Amino acid sequence: MCPKVNGPQRTELLRADGITKNYPGVRALDGVSFSLEAGEIHALVGENGAGKSTLINVLSGVIPSGRFEGRILLKETPARFSSPRDAESAGIAVIHQELALVPHISVGENIFLGAEPVRWGLIDWDLIHVGARKALDQLGLDMDPRRELSRLSVGLRQLVEIAKAFHKEARILILDEPTSALSAGERRVLMDLLRDLRSKGTSIIYITHKLEEVFQLADRVTVLRDGRAVATGPLGEWDRDRVVHHMVGRPIGERLSHRGQIPGDRVLEVDTLTLWDPGGSGREILRNLSFHVCAGEVLGIAGLLGAGRSELLNTLFGHPPGPWRGTVRIRGQRTAIRSPLAAVRAGIALVPEDRGTQGLVQISSVMDNLSMAHLDRFCTAGIVDAQREFQQCLSVSQTMQIRGSSVQAPVATLSGGNQQKVVLGKWMMQRPRVLLLDDPTRGIDVGAKEEIYRLIDRLTAEGMALVFVSSELPEVLGLSDRILVLRNGMLTAEFRHGEATQERVMKAATA
Repeated sequence: MCPKVNGPQRTELLRADGITKNYPGVRALDGVSFSLEAGEIHALVGENGAGKSTLINVLSGVIPSGRFEGRILLKETPARFSSPRDAESAGIAVIHQELALVPHISVGENIFLGAEPVRWGLIDWDLIHVGARKALDQLGLDMDPRRELSRLSVGLRQLVEIAKAFHKEARILILDEPTSALSAGERRVLMDLLRDLRSKGTSIIYITHKLEEVFQLADRVTVLRDGRAVATGPLGEWDRDRVVHHMVGRPIGERLSHRGQIPGDRVLEVDTLTLWDPGGSGREILRNLSFHVCAGEVLGIAGLLGAGRSELLNTLFGHPPGPWRGTVRIRGQRTAIRSPLAAVRAGIALVPEDRGTQGLVQISSVMDNLSMAHLDRFCTAGIVDAQREFQQCLSVSQTMQIRGSSVQAPVATLSGGNQQKVVLGKWMMQRPRVLLLDDPTRGIDVGAKEEIYRLIDRLTAEGMALVFVSSELPEVLGLSDRILVLRNGMLTAEFRHGEATQERVMKAATA
């Protein structure tokens, strides 16, 4: 736990007072009150579906005044926002998990995006570069504003988003899961920057599922559960167990203990798999990988960002990012996997890294997302039996404990954790031989994580073979029967469960 920041008595900058928001069949917020003081970092935590996103949408004008009950006060003065632009004008900026930036334009253009200065009817590029340089300098960032954004790492793009907020003279920053896609080094840079901004008087609402970050950064903590603010207080009053208890309403322990199950026969065998850069450079993204996975086994894939972990899983699912060669066998039979459809027919399923764009159709219902990969199960003479489809999707939804108003609600209305359950539930209809999991607990809360851990236990007990990728090394160590370590697309080490430590895995990933 980090020490409390000592300083002068802070004044209240923002208050949400008795906020209630209803959707059809769901009360997303129920009389929530929340305050933010000048020059503090206030952590807002809770399970997926607790109401965090709805509260942030109220505070940032996404949900306009008049469409919720309660009031917002800025420096004790009532504020009404008709749009996000109104909130920005009042000094409130939101930095979402999925950054609102355009990759193929410059850093400076992104900082001025939507508010480009014009002179004599033309964009004033000199003013953009000077203004962007000023915003970057405020954050201590040595970055060329003319550089194309796509050439920056995810961590640096996150800092550009913050510079964009500073250009708009934001006094309040709201950060939603800002470190979910960052490396350990980028995470440290961001945290140091946030501490510096706090010391200069910027107020920050920090939303994260990574509780260690709460104790490294926050001055105060507020916990939401089922749309209510159930507890709030200074950091010194909290420990991890108390935070988790308030989040889920019960004691909880993450299931990272090893099952000790003896694996069965080989289900998936991969021989000399090589994947090339799609740009034609000849660079090998993956190089001569050979491995196997057995029934009832969790094979963990460890490595730093860029090591080729996601590329490996996408290739096995028939969606490689470039040309590849190698041999894949399922139950000893050589299998040509040239498309996702071929992979599904061979008994391979993938839970992708980005559930929002790769795993779901956001405008479609929960039911449509659950059934779309298996419509042939519900068809007779080419016609879908809608009643049978509904009943089976309802059964899967109940088994997976997907929280939503109904299976016919748009999947976009669900929280991140419940959306992930939909992605998993889609494959539970089919029961694949091999389940590929690419960072399945990314951006979800401890309660949803435990449910996924329990599902992994159950699936392996039933004989399914799992390949598991996670950016959280303790997850890989705790859940895996064996661990393969990748570095620059090459297999550098293999450990059995009892042999693996964080030090040994990191040495193989970096040496």
